[in-house]
Amino acid sequence: MSVHKHDDLPAGAGCSRACCLRAEGLGVTAGDQVILHDVDFHLHCGEITALIGPNGAGKSTLFKTILGQLPHTGSIDFQQAGGRHTRPLIGYVPQSPSFDRGDPVSVLDLFAAAISAWPVFLPAPKSLRERVRQCLSRVHGEGLMYKRVGALSGGELQRVLLAMALEPIPHILILDEPLSGVDIEGERQLLDMLDEVRTQYDLSILLSTHDFATLEEYADKVILLQSTVLAAGTPREVLTSRAFQDVFHLSLGRGWS
Repeated sequence: MSVHKHDDLPAGAGCSRACCLRAEGLGVTAGDQVILHDVDFHLHCGEITALIGPNGAGKSTLFKTILGQLPHTGSIDFQQAGGRHTRPLIGYVPQSPSFDRGDPVSVLDLFAAAISAWPVFLPAPKSLRERVRQCLSRVHGEGLMYKRVGALSGGELQRVLLAMALEPIPHILILDEPLSGVDIEGERQLLDMLDEVRTQYDLSILLSTHDFATLEEYADKVILLQSTVLAAGTPREVLTSRAFQDVFHLSLGRGWS
């Protein structure tokens, strides 16, 4: 997989080309419970940033906050091409939903319901089928169009969800645990696909994962979150940090990769 690293660029470099995101002093509470506090990070344009942390660290809450679904303190600033500070279009891939393996709903049905008002109980017209085919072609998934959603493998389902998140093409793509339930071969295909779409469409990608083994290969940056940002930097910097060792009780020292 060819990964385009930006570790040697200063903050904001390249941000005239696409969208970047900066969070400062971000906080989220639920009643008396503090879920996030003093969260600071910068998502550079064209980068893949991996968000890691233990269960309950606030990763999904952070995603929902960026999507505008939760009230927060602090600031989230977006910058688009030309320096415009307007809210960008964000594509979102949630944690893989479960489908009944006997469900007759096809990928075409699911996609059509998501992108059009056409009734799913009626045969899709040719124009809608062609639109879905074009959307699936972005992830090389045209062959999945008539397959039942319940019969998809974990990797195939993630490919379909990714295609849905890319319609229309967003400025920022957020994926919540995209590798969960995906086998090793499917992981590789999905990671290659993410690298391809971020390059082709100049996307900024933020994803959460528990798979540390592939971080150095595909991620430009890693953020360790546990209610606040404990460490941020290159995969090697974060995975060999004292904060990572304290959180996960793992020591990935010299030669960890």
